[in-house]
Parts: sequence; structure tokens; C-alpha cells
Amino acid sequence: MRVHAPKTAKHAQPGSFAHLTVHPLRPMRRPISIMRVNKEAGWVDFLYKKLGEGTALLAENKVGESINIMGPIGKAFELKPERKRPLLIGGGVGMPPMIFVAEHCKQLAGYEPFVILGSEVPFPFTTKPSEILVPGMPDGVIAAMPLMEDWGIASRLASLQGYPGTFEGYVTDLARHWLTSLTDEQRNEVEIYSCGPHPMLEAVAKLAKEFDLPCQVSLEEFMACAVGGCAGCVVEVQTDKGPAMKRVCVDGPVFDAYTVFN
Repeated sequence: MRVHAPKTAKHAQPGSFAHLTVHPLRPMRRPISIMRVNKEAGWVDFLYKKLGEGTALLAENKVGESINIMGPIGKAFELKPERKRPLLIGGGVGMPPMIFVAEHCKQLAGYEPFVILGSEVPFPFTTKPSEILVPGMPDGVIAAMPLMEDWGIASRLASLQGYPGTFEGYVTDLARHWLTSLTDEQRNEVEIYSCGPHPMLEAVAKLAKEFDLPCQVSLEEFMACAVGGCAGCVVEVQTDKGPAMKRVCVDGPVFDAYTVFN
């Protein structure tokens, strides 16, 4: 869904989200990750799954209608100049933030991201055989996201459903193939960025620890107010002073993976 929202587009950063009103008669908003923005044209793209009543109502919006957007909200991903080889891992509705990070990398000099996207339902975009060579890929793993191909960014897809050209396994297994193929010097330029279901993020954190890599994760939690007032989305995070309860909406949604999963 593309929305004309110039103020949101101007301030959004990879990893931030917006709180959307889905229908005038449904006051409870829905938090949805921002997938792409165009600051000049003033639009914002959202990719969401029609799952419950709220997203079903949101999907009924027609071109020309208005919705209320509050955002961007939250702490974004932080790209580091010494880590020019980011590994982006997105699963399910965690794919949009990774697309945002990839596009941001495209606008920066010297970054060479590799994007792994996983889904157990048909991917919400067409797939195509990649023309970009990626080291360490098992035979036949050639399916890529066309948008990434257009940007010249390497990507591969993973699923347990046997979709053509995809890696039959978990995103972390495919990531391990890639990481193992790198030299020590190349691996020292890697930082992992990820968003997806909790079990997937926990596996990503373990993978990062296995290869001694920094890792940032964007958490998916149910939210009510999304501005830090209700404390309904708190998670336990390890700090220098011990464990603390942090609000995913405003203290996150992006956290250092090692502070959440240990």
C-alpha cells in the first residue's frame, strides 16, 4: 500500500514504523513497518499481511481515500562505516524493514548488502532467477527478489515449501552457507540486521554469536498506543545495570540482539 504522507516520508529511517488507523469506526490503530519511502515525492510504502479484522479493513481502502498515519516511530537500524557488508535477514512480515535497509545501502557509498528473505506462504512479489553471483550458494538456489535485482543488490529466498529456485531450509541455514564462504577479512565487514518472528530472531542471534558478528534485530510485538504510554509491548533487555524492561515501540523496535537473546 502506497500512501502520500510527506512528513512521514521525510523523517522515516530503516527500521521505523507507523501507527495506522484502519477504519473510522475502529479506533485501535495497527503498527506496520515502513518498507520504502520517497522523500521527494512524499510517499510511503507498507507491506502487510491481511490476517485479522484490522488489516482486512485496511485492505479495503481505495485509491484517493484518506487514512490517518502517526509516524515514523521508533529507533531505527544503525549502519556502521566499518561494516560495509551487511547481511539482511527478513522473515514473513519482517521482510519490509530489510527492503528499507537495502534501499538505504544503495544510496550510500561502498556498501555491499546481501539480502535473505524467507516465507512459508507464497512470496508477496514475483521471483526471478538472479543474475548476481553470490558465493556459497547451494546448487539451484537462484530465486531472487526482482526489486533487489533492479538495484544491483544480491538476494536469495528461503522456504520449506519447495518454491522453485528457493533454498529449502531456514534463512539462518542459508546465511551460514554465505558466511562460511567468506574470507576472514570479508567476514570482519559483516553485521547482521534482521526482522521476523521471535523464534527466527533467536536463531539469527545464535548465528551471529557463532560467527562472532554484531547483530541488530527489530522485534515484532503487539502494540496499543505505540508512543510508550501503555507499556503493553515491553520486553526484557540486558543492560550494563542488569535486566530492564524496555518498550519496543519507542525504545526499539531495533535492539542489539545480544541484549535480547542471550
